[in-house]
Amino acid sequence: MSNKALIIIDYTNDFVADDGSLTCGKPAQEIEQNIIQITNNFLKQDDYVVFAVDVHDLDDHFHPETKLFPPHNIRHTNGRNLFGGLQDVFEVSKGLSNVHWMDKTRYSSFAGTDLDIKLRERNISELHLIGVCTDICVLHTAVDAYNKGYKLVIHSDAVASFNAAGHEWALSHFKNTLGAEIR
Repeated sequence: MSNKALIIIDYTNDFVADDGSLTCGKPAQEIEQNIIQITNNFLKQDDYVVFAVDVHDLDDHFHPETKLFPPHNIRHTNGRNLFGGLQDVFEVSKGLSNVHWMDKTRYSSFAGTDLDIKLRERNISELHLIGVCTDICVLHTAVDAYNKGYKLVIHSDAVASFNAAGHEWALSHFKNTLGAEIR
């Protein structure tokens, strides 16, 4: 195993499918093959692959997102399943020791999770980020990773948002403020 890891952020039906409750729609659907290809490449290299997936409970009126967004990624719903062919990739690989499914309840994959511990246990120093939304969960994960000292690689052809201006701003921020490599 190398010193790099892939974090696939929130690539679920609710964020990607046409009928998703908080969908990025076409921009997110258009990156599906890139997401699958990058994921498969990391799996073939025996690199650490993390599926960081947003989870919420129905009627959680205390979560701050409740006031900002419609209910999404509700526990035990189809909306929380991975979108399209990525679900198949996960099903085939989920028993592997280098694959980790991680529930998250905040924008950042680090907030309130054991992600940093899992990465440090494996001496991982370089994080590759893909998924949605570029300017929300990918951005907050990247900022936390930067603050924790990780080298960042953002795959620009494997991130998307429902906000085109926010997407472009986030890509610039990754490069110019966080020193991320943009591929």
